[in-house]
Amino acid sequence: MSETAATNLPEFTVSELSGAIRRTVEEGFPLVRVRGEISSIKTVASGHTYFDLKDDKAVLNAIVWKQQSRAVRLKPEAGMEVVCTGRVTTYPGSSRYQLIVEQMELAGQGALMALLEERRKRLLAEGLFDAARKKKLPFLPDVIGVVTSPTGAVIRDIMHRLNDRFPRRVLLWPVAVQGEKAAAEIAAAIAGFNVLDGKRLPRPDLIIVARGGGSLEDLMAFNDEAVVRAAAASAIPLISAVGHETDTTLIDFAADVRAPTPTAAAELAVPVRSELIAATLELQRRALRAFSKGMQDRRRHLTQLVRVLPRPESLFAQPRQRFDAAAEKLAGALRRNLAAHRAELLEAAAGLRPRMIESRFHLLRERLGALQDRAARAYGARHAAAAGALAALTRLLDSISYKAVLARGFALVRGEDGHLRRRAAALASGEALTLIFADGEAPATASGKADKPVKAKKSPADQGSLF
Repeated sequence: MSETAATNLPEFTVSELSGAIRRTVEEGFPLVRVRGEISSIKTVASGHTYFDLKDDKAVLNAIVWKQQSRAVRLKPEAGMEVVCTGRVTTYPGSSRYQLIVEQMELAGQGALMALLEERRKRLLAEGLFDAARKKKLPFLPDVIGVVTSPTGAVIRDIMHRLNDRFPRRVLLWPVAVQGEKAAAEIAAAIAGFNVLDGKRLPRPDLIIVARGGGSLEDLMAFNDEAVVRAAAASAIPLISAVGHETDTTLIDFAADVRAPTPTAAAELAVPVRSELIAATLELQRRALRAFSKGMQDRRRHLTQLVRVLPRPESLFAQPRQRFDAAAEKLAGALRRNLAAHRAELLEAAAGLRPRMIESRFHLLRERLGALQDRAARAYGARHAAAAGALAALTRLLDSISYKAVLARGFALVRGEDGHLRRRAAALASGEALTLIFADGEAPATASGKADKPVKAKKSPADQGSLF
C-alpha cells in the first residue's frame, strides 16, 4: 500500500472503533436463539448472573441481569443444556462479545431428565432415599402443616377432604410452587415447621407438601436439591403430594410417604371419622358379646365343678377324726414327757452335792491366790525397771537442759516478738526485752546502738535494763 493510500484511511480512537463494532454486532444480531451447555456460573453481589454457553467447538459469554432474572423462569445450573433467547452485544472493556439473556428454556426434556437422573443417583448414594430413615405417619395427627400456594385449588381440595374424613387443625405455610423463588421458599417452609416450639403456634404432627399438576419445568422446584435435603432432614413425618399420579419428583423419594395427588395426601393423613366411630361401636359390641359369653362359660364351668366336688362333711370327716385321735394321745404324751425330764433333772442333781462343790471352790481359790502372788511380783519387777529407766532419762535431761546453764548465772534474752536474741547486733534501741533467769523472768529495755555490746545494770526498782 502506498503512503498516499494509507493517509486516506479514516483514523479511529479505540473507543470509537469499539463503539462501531458494538453497533454493527447489535444491528446484525438484534435477537437470537442460542443452544448450548451451561458452565462457569457466577452470581455476583449485585445480583447479576454470569455464565458460559458452550458446545464442542466454541464458548459464548452470557449474562442474566438482575432485573431480568424474574422473567427467566429457569434457574441456570452447570451441565444443563438450554436454549437462550437474547441479544448479542460487546463489552469494550475486554474486547469480547456476549449474549444478554432475556429468556431461557431447556433444550429438551431428555437433557433435563438426564440432569435429574444424575441428581437422583447422587442423593441416593448419600442415603437420603433410604427406607430405613423413613418415619411412620401418625394415626390421627392433631395439627397438620401444609406447604403449598395459598391461592391455588390444592389447599381447598386438602381442606375439603380433611373436613369430610376427620376435621383437624391445619397450619398453612404459603409458598410459591413454581418460579425462581419457589425452591427456597419450600425448603424454608419445611425447616420452619420443624423449628416451631409450640409457644406461639403449635408444632405440626404431620407435614404435607402439595402442588397441582404441571409440566416438567413447572415442577422443577420440587426437584431442587435444597428442597430434597429439607424433606429428608425433617423430623416431622412428611407426605409428598406433587402433581398428578403419573408425575414424579425428587421430593417423592425423600418424603416419608408419596401421595399420587393432594387429595390422596389428605386421605393418607387422617382416617375416616365415621368409619372410626362405626369400627369403635362394632368393637364395643364385640367386647360386650365376648364378655357375656365368657361369663356364661365360666358360670357353666363353675356349675360343672360344683357337681363333681364332694360334700363338705365328707371332705372334713377324716381330718376331724385324726384331730380327735391326736387330742386323746396328747395328755398321755405330756405326762411321759414330764416324767422323762424329771428323771434327767434328778440325775443332774445327784452330781451337785455340797461337799463336791466346796472342794471345787477351795481348789479354785488356791489357784486364784497363786495367780495374785505372781501378778504382784511381776508388777514390782516391772515398776522397778521403769523407775530406773526414768531416773536415768531424768539425769540425762538435766545434764543437757539449758536450765542448768541458767543456774550457773546465765540468762536468756527474748525480744518483743518472742524470739531469742543471741547477738548484741540483733538488738534495736529501745526494744522491750525479757530476761529469763533460773528463778524467773524480768523485763528490760535495750538502749544505745545495736551494733555495740551493751552491759546490763539493775535499776533501783530491781527491773533489768540494758545500757
